[in-house]
Amino acid sequence: MVRCDDLIAVLFPHFSAVLVERVFLERGTVRVSARTRGSCVPCPDCSVWSNRVHSTYGRRLADTPVGGQPVLVELTVRRLYCENTDCLRRTFVEQVEGLTVRYGRRTPASRHILEAVAVALAGRAGSRFAVVLGSVVSRTTLLRLVMALPDPHWPEPRVLGVDDFATRGGQHYGTVIIDCATGQPLDLLPGRDAKTLANWLRKHPGVEIICRDRGGFYADGARTGAPQAVQVADRFHIWQNLGTAVETSVRRHNACLKPSTGPDSTANISTADPASTAKAMSPIEARIRERHTIVHALLDQGHGIREIARELHIGGNTVRRTARAETPEQLLTGRQQPRPSQLDPYKAHLDKRWAEGCTNAIDLHAELQGLGYRGHYQTISDYLRPRRRQRIRVVGPAPPGVRQITGWMMRHPDRLRDEDRQQLAEVLARSPELDATSRLVRGFAEILTTRSGQHLKDWITAVRAEDLPGLHSFATGLEKDWDAVIQGLTSRWNSGPVEGRVNHIKMVKRQMFGRAKLPLLRKRVLLTARQPGATSASCA
Repeated sequence: MVRCDDLIAVLFPHFSAVLVERVFLERGTVRVSARTRGSCVPCPDCSVWSNRVHSTYGRRLADTPVGGQPVLVELTVRRLYCENTDCLRRTFVEQVEGLTVRYGRRTPASRHILEAVAVALAGRAGSRFAVVLGSVVSRTTLLRLVMALPDPHWPEPRVLGVDDFATRGGQHYGTVIIDCATGQPLDLLPGRDAKTLANWLRKHPGVEIICRDRGGFYADGARTGAPQAVQVADRFHIWQNLGTAVETSVRRHNACLKPSTGPDSTANISTADPASTAKAMSPIEARIRERHTIVHALLDQGHGIREIARELHIGGNTVRRTARAETPEQLLTGRQQPRPSQLDPYKAHLDKRWAEGCTNAIDLHAELQGLGYRGHYQTISDYLRPRRRQRIRVVGPAPPGVRQITGWMMRHPDRLRDEDRQQLAEVLARSPELDATSRLVRGFAEILTTRSGQHLKDWITAVRAEDLPGLHSFATGLEKDWDAVIQGLTSRWNSGPVEGRVNHIKMVKRQMFGRAKLPLLRKRVLLTARQPGATSASCA
């Protein structure tokens, strides 16, 4: 059998320093009535112990819920005299460790839970979730709790990662600084200029390596604030710069992307005499029969379903259904059989005028109105449509575009589809310049993946020997940032952890609907990071 005192000690361990007089339920709230034990208490200023009571009063403290019900602690505390005559404080209120804090209306345990909720969900969302936890708190209170938390303390970083992030619609930017060895964010700075980064680096003189992108402002800031640090240009950004240069080169040879057109690029499809056929069938049936003839003729020539659908301006499913039908009759139903039409008495006149060379439906409609026809112009147009399609031009698939060719060049050859590899080979065969570009891209990819930056000088020499202005500009940019590029192509450090942290910043920012300013965003990003000792992100 468990005694009441033992149960209270298990459920309320922070009540061990007070005397619990009563625990009862009132209006859905668990109320705990308690008082202090009356022991000596040190003065908060001079630390002289005192037990002389000035007065007593009650405090109401919100505690963590129990059994899904909120808990309210009604605690009677004492105000004591300070026994030190030299102390400026004459009286003070005793505090109970683990239960009370000065001016606090919540227990430390309850405050800790709300701080965790505020860090994870911030204002409105945190306020709604706190209700589920049995605490009623406003969004502004949660935001105050977050901002009151101290910044986490990290050891002095040795390897830094620096990158920018957008704070407002891509118009305003900030700078995120992380420890690449642990993946922990260290700070979020306003702006992305060199001066801001240099000022931060001066306050942390122990930095030895700085991983950055190819932006010039971070290079200048690192050079000014930490001249002793080694700068490392990120491999991903170097490869991205190469992709831009390759796209420029491909765009200069855009004419080589299109295959030469031969005499067989168009196909003549002859149908049965529409004049004799249209006399015995409705316009719908004539259209179905004509479509069946054209589709099967194109299929026999080796054209695909998508080519036919694109050329005839009809849906792919319609082409497939027509291709499956061996005869036009399989596509005809009862509602598509010939029906009487008010155009029937005038069809002979239309056939005669068509044979004479009058093919304008508007003129024919005016003639028939003079003969007494009261139907619509569209009826005449539908009747004449089978006569108009005497020559069908079938166009092959569109040639690959500039960005598509660039993507094929930048991708590993083993990861290309067979048809993509074949199209790329055809394009490279038509352009010696693009063939040289592809060969140089493969060489640079080998240097980057194997981290053999010592061969970069030979690669640049090979680039200068070719007539490729786009790659020449890329090589010039590498030479201007030579030391950082060589470090990026030889060392294991890169900006991968920084990019992952930028994604985390975007998630936190969007969770707050973009309304929070940088101080709150900074606080939440720093406090939601992993604690020291956790497995860090890979930097290799």
